[in-house]
Amino acid sequence: MKLIAIDLDGTLLSSRMTISKQNIEAIKLLQRKGHIVMICSGRAPEDIKEIVEKYDLDCPIAGSNGSVVYVNQKCIHSTSMNLVSLEKTYNLLEELNFPFKIYTNDGIYIPKTWQKRVLKLISIDENVLDQFSDEQIKLMTEQPKESVIEKEIDSRTDLSRLTVQKFFILTFHEQTKKHLIQQLDSVEKIAITTSGPFNVEVMDINGNKYRGLKAVAEYYNIPLENTVAIGDNFNDLPMLEKAGTSIAMANGDPEIKKRCHYHTLTNDKDGVAFAIEKFILT
Repeated sequence: MKLIAIDLDGTLLSSRMTISKQNIEAIKLLQRKGHIVMICSGRAPEDIKEIVEKYDLDCPIAGSNGSVVYVNQKCIHSTSMNLVSLEKTYNLLEELNFPFKIYTNDGIYIPKTWQKRVLKLISIDENVLDQFSDEQIKLMTEQPKESVIEKEIDSRTDLSRLTVQKFFILTFHEQTKKHLIQQLDSVEKIAITTSGPFNVEVMDINGNKYRGLKAVAEYYNIPLENTVAIGDNFNDLPMLEKAGTSIAMANGDPEIKKRCHYHTLTNDKDGVAFAIEKFILT
């Protein structure tokens, strides 16, 4: 029995934010052969569950970069930021006026001024919009509507009542991103990573995808040497480095590809299905 951990964005999901029939069939074939497939993503658990259900997949999930893990609808692992690190990170982002989301046990919290912050950041160099589709631009620049999952946050929100798994911060520009990371380096007991060229992500120092992979491996008594990780970016690196076999997407960051055992096709060419057939089933 093997455990295969698969990232979502840039990996299982195509650039159109869909999962191909070939990828779904390959995953279900693995499951029929007795292997365990898990989704390990930077997305919130609620978001992952929605995607998994949409494509009729039944598998463990690790959300917020492995900070919270569910098997059979039961939480088997959770890592949250301590209150001091949480407040320092929040206050810094407020001071610098960044657009950010906080992934918590009570849904996703977003500043009431999200739209203004995004537009201000984009105005530094509007050419950055050339990197996104019209749909992506609309999703980023619209003020999210409050719902059961997404809620607005302001200075009156009591952070101490929340269990925070992750901050997701839009940066858009390389220099802006570097400056933010330098500022965040002053906050103790946090891990800083990125899932793409336009964002920064902050978790507890022990919050990463390796922890998510390890939790599911221990749950099923699968040795780490019998695990496989498939990903494309730096937030995938902890699980790629620790898994028995690591597979990078062709569309992945060049540095990530250097550190993996194998490379597969892009996320728009059924790279996950190709990896399963070529490197796992054989």
